[in-house]
Amino acid sequence: MLMPLQKRFRYHFRGNRQTNVISKPEWYLAQVLMWIGNHSQFLDEKIQPILDKVGPSVNARLEFSRGLMMLVLEKLAADIPCLLYDDSLFCHLVDEVLLFERELHSVYGYPDTFANCMHILSEETCFQRWLTVERKFALQKMDSMLSSEAAWVSQYKDITDVDEMKVPDCAETFMTLLLVITDRYKNLPTASRKLQFLELQKDLVDDFRIRLTQVMKEETRASLGFRYCAILNAVNYISTVLADWADNVFFLQLQQAALEVFAENNTLSKLQLGQLASMESSVFDDMINLLERLKHDMLTRQVDHVFREVKEAAKLYKKERWLSLPSQAEQAVMSLSSSACPLLLTLRDRSLQLEQQLCFSLFKIFWQMLVEKLDVYIYQEIILANHFNEGGAAQLQFDMTRNLFPLFSHYCKRPENYFKHVKEACIVLNLNVGSALLLKDVLQSDSGQPQATAALNEVGIYKLAQQDVEILLNLRTNWPNTGK
Repeated sequence: MLMPLQKRFRYHFRGNRQTNVISKPEWYLAQVLMWIGNHSQFLDEKIQPILDKVGPSVNARLEFSRGLMMLVLEKLAADIPCLLYDDSLFCHLVDEVLLFERELHSVYGYPDTFANCMHILSEETCFQRWLTVERKFALQKMDSMLSSEAAWVSQYKDITDVDEMKVPDCAETFMTLLLVITDRYKNLPTASRKLQFLELQKDLVDDFRIRLTQVMKEETRASLGFRYCAILNAVNYISTVLADWADNVFFLQLQQAALEVFAENNTLSKLQLGQLASMESSVFDDMINLLERLKHDMLTRQVDHVFREVKEAAKLYKKERWLSLPSQAEQAVMSLSSSACPLLLTLRDRSLQLEQQLCFSLFKIFWQMLVEKLDVYIYQEIILANHFNEGGAAQLQFDMTRNLFPLFSHYCKRPENYFKHVKEACIVLNLNVGSALLLKDVLQSDSGQPQATAALNEVGIYKLAQQDVEILLNLRTNWPNTGK
């Protein structure tokens, strides 16, 4: 059955016929697939029953396919040396061979254990050329995606549900490129060849990270701007996807293969080998760590920028006359300190801006980092730097609990828990005189004892140290004339 087809194949694709065109591998590959498809029913229904009578070990359709595959391998072995130094033709050949392999295995059930085209592509000269061409075309695509006008715009920006990570187009295109490369090499017959492709992917990730860093440095003066935020979203997305891939079965198998190679070559310490073996680390860990460091640096720069603006806006509030403000009883209604308005407006506007431009997970890190600095700043620069009469303490508490904390209630249920220094300082400053006197006595008589800790806990103080509370009590001016 094979002989006439072999004769036809060699006539059309190995001689001087017009059908033997080195730039058209799809012609002979499509012909072989068509022959396999056209003969499948006949082989299954007519030939297989005859073979089954002789013995169950021979599959007519697979043996027929294997015979035709030998023709393809002969043809590839003859053509590849002529294509090695023409990048375009070589890349086209690889593309067509991979499509052929995919259809052969998925549609016609051709076993991986049989001879196939991936063995030809794995031969040293051909494989190294494939790696080189793959790298070259990937770098060209990276140039193109980063120079595109839509590079930093999310293609899903108008679809809120889909655009949760606010991924710019260049980052999504890049990860798709890596995914396609994985798909191209995943059926290589040996782990060592797959690991070489994995190294290529890691090199590309590192190259893309460096490019993102270069663009980011051009934007450092506008660290709250659209492009800077888009770069940050890109870094976060790539890191997140690589972390997801680390749990993929294919990459876990590669990790095991890498472990065996490293163990043979003694290229890793016992600790590193142990981490790889126990799956504590992944094949992408180095890349993820670098991306996470870049992400943290970029977020820190944004937090520092906003914090500088906040400190500038808080100048008037720092100078508020806390010592001589009217008490609650002397005011019809408590209202926000006018000097606090610039501070709160700056916080509100910058938070809204970055909430719109950063993905949810990044914005959460941003506001929590900002609030941590803000809590310490208000505590040290405003509260500890002043003295408070009854009206001043009440006004501070009103400004904080009714105005500052609620600014962040959209992002968490109990924002006051992120302002522990300020919240507890307000408690101490606003204790009624009797409770304050009692607490002062306990702290002075039971320094460092469990009773002092219990007394602090009873009034809601858990974060501040005992000496901090004593300092705060001494900032109060509304003591009775008892010498206390």
